Amino acid sequence: MDPMESIKITYFEECAELLVAMEEGLIAMENGEADDEIINAVFRAVHSIKGGGGAFGFEALVSFAHIFETVLDRIRSGELVPEPDVIKCLLRAGDLISDHVNAARNGSDGGIDDEEVKDELRELSGDASEEAGAEDFVGLDFAPMQFDFGDSGPAAKAESAWSVHFAPRASLYSKANEPYLILRELAALGDMTVDADLSRLPPLSSLEPEEAYIAWNIVLRGDITRAAIEEAFEFAAEDCDLVIELLPQLPDLPEPVNPAIPDLSDSAAAAAMSAGEAMADTPKAPEPQKELASETSQKAAAVQSIRVDLDKVDRLVNLAGELVITQAMLAQSVQEAGLRSTSKLGAGLVEFEHLLRELQESVMAIRTQPVKSVFQRMPRLVRELAVQTGKQVRLVVEGESTEVDKTVIDRIGEPLTHMIRNAIDHGLEPTEARIAAGKPAEGTVTLSAEHRSGRIVIEIADDGAGINRVRVRDKAIEKGLIPASAVLSDEETDNLIFMPGFSTASTISNISGRGVGMDVVRRSIVELGGRISIVSTPGSGSRFVLTLPLTLAVLDGMVVAVGDQTYVLPLSHIIESMKLGKSDIHSYGREWELLDVRGSFVPVVRIGNLLGIEGRCHKDANGVAILVESESTGRFAVIVDAILGQRQVVIKSFENNYRHIEGVAAATILGNGRVALILDIDGLALLRRAQRESAKPVELKATGS
Repeated sequence: MDPMESIKITYFEECAELLVAMEEGLIAMENGEADDEIINAVFRAVHSIKGGGGAFGFEALVSFAHIFETVLDRIRSGELVPEPDVIKCLLRAGDLISDHVNAARNGSDGGIDDEEVKDELRELSGDASEEAGAEDFVGLDFAPMQFDFGDSGPAAKAESAWSVHFAPRASLYSKANEPYLILRELAALGDMTVDADLSRLPPLSSLEPEEAYIAWNIVLRGDITRAAIEEAFEFAAEDCDLVIELLPQLPDLPEPVNPAIPDLSDSAAAAAMSAGEAMADTPKAPEPQKELASETSQKAAAVQSIRVDLDKVDRLVNLAGELVITQAMLAQSVQEAGLRSTSKLGAGLVEFEHLLRELQESVMAIRTQPVKSVFQRMPRLVRELAVQTGKQVRLVVEGESTEVDKTVIDRIGEPLTHMIRNAIDHGLEPTEARIAAGKPAEGTVTLSAEHRSGRIVIEIADDGAGINRVRVRDKAIEKGLIPASAVLSDEETDNLIFMPGFSTASTISNISGRGVGMDVVRRSIVELGGRISIVSTPGSGSRFVLTLPLTLAVLDGMVVAVGDQTYVLPLSHIIESMKLGKSDIHSYGREWELLDVRGSFVPVVRIGNLLGIEGRCHKDANGVAILVESESTGRFAVIVDAILGQRQVVIKSFENNYRHIEGVAAATILGNGRVALILDIDGLALLRRAQRESAKPVELKATGS
């Protein structure tokens, strides 16, 4: 590859980061946070984009960026006050400089209609004759140069010892946190010794299965800071009793003497001797300073990064997935051979499984990205829609640092765009109607993301009028989507908006009205192995909840048997499992059954009955009950014949190789080479409802094209 072309690719990658920083700064200024640091950050981003663009001869980009940075420089120097009208102009300029960068990336520098904003910027700059600045780069030849800065060698590490008392509460387990994973993360920090504290463990007869009795006393040694230890407990700190104490300083070990140090000049040796004597004469710094220095070193190391081609990462993910399958096959062979887990081979396989899990998690972490890269596109969309609809709209973004698999990131942008459009065009009322209803003139759209039970949940909420169910029903009847005699619940009426061709817009515009949008949203989410639900309150607004998998490569699952079939249930949905007793199942009406879970009753879904598979779980008191929780229906019990084990499985998508199947999330290959279906917990609840309505076993059907 041409060296200049390679550097140009790097420039556009840096531009993407600079545009993010610029957008964040401009939004902060819009929210009234226009301090010097934020203004300088925006100025530096625009200036850097201009500088690189000039080196590559992107004249249109440089011309626009030059005027833009002139206005920012006036704000930075205090000559121009960033009032709302000024911020509004800067936001439009930020959108246009992004368009210029995209045009330059596509090889068509220019062609962007920016004259109107340019005139506004010139007026704000105080000099209508302010022009491009591209001449600043005339005669500048740009050629790559290589520098060798040498290697300063590793820095000395400060050793420390910490005592950690970790006592989980019951709430930690109810939130699907796993102490083993926390202990494993601590072990990665340095040398660790662990003692289990069983002093609170009661006799078996009085043990409560949902309580937490075991605690751990941990000693950590190495170059470790308190912040690093606390980070391991980041998601569990509120659900445990945690005491972290610094132990007395470990004695310093003598440094090994290495007499063979090549190529050390006399002057360098003298400098080293002087530095060594100075360090020997200097008293030891107090422990907090040592810890602070270590933290600073860690922060400095954390910002280092490299750019890697995504195809290489994908190949690494695929190889790690094949290793998982191979490990499962080896474990199956050892089990069939009758070898004990305490044998050398069994112990080696257990260690191999632990190392493979760490490898898998590390590889998948490389593919994860914050949803910020998608969320940052939405402010511009909201601004443009507000202008087109004549509504006052404010976008609130939360949880943009939430990380998810890059495949999800790449494919979630279009569904979110449709839903933001829907929220503004259909959800929010016109300004006059909001004021008449006693609401603020400015409508609010909230876009948020968070991790919940091993999945990512994205919500799009608005404070508009909510779904007009009467109008939705009338439109559905008018378009022939439902018969006029259909009796629908509120939830079923709300879900009509996802039907192909459905729209309540009275006129067709470039925003909506063609009946294309929400059905595309649902199909896109389903193809990602996710689900979408609606919560709407008339007069208060609507909330769309997207539930997506964190990764599309692997999952922890519980392998179960039903008749001669094997299935996998996602472990993130499972609360507990229990052996059924004769009096645990209670009938409710003709079609429903309830399971008594320590005085609480939950609905029952028998997998054998549901899928028409003959097995022991057809009978009332046979089988194993697995208590699960779904986003849409809450808790219910899944009845299976037996639990075969818990293992990490590689996800093989149906959507990519066949079609979407209701009730099935994906498939996997087990250790014995058989293919097992990974069941969709939310889909099972919907299939059970369909079975009750039709009073016969449900046939798994493929949908889509």
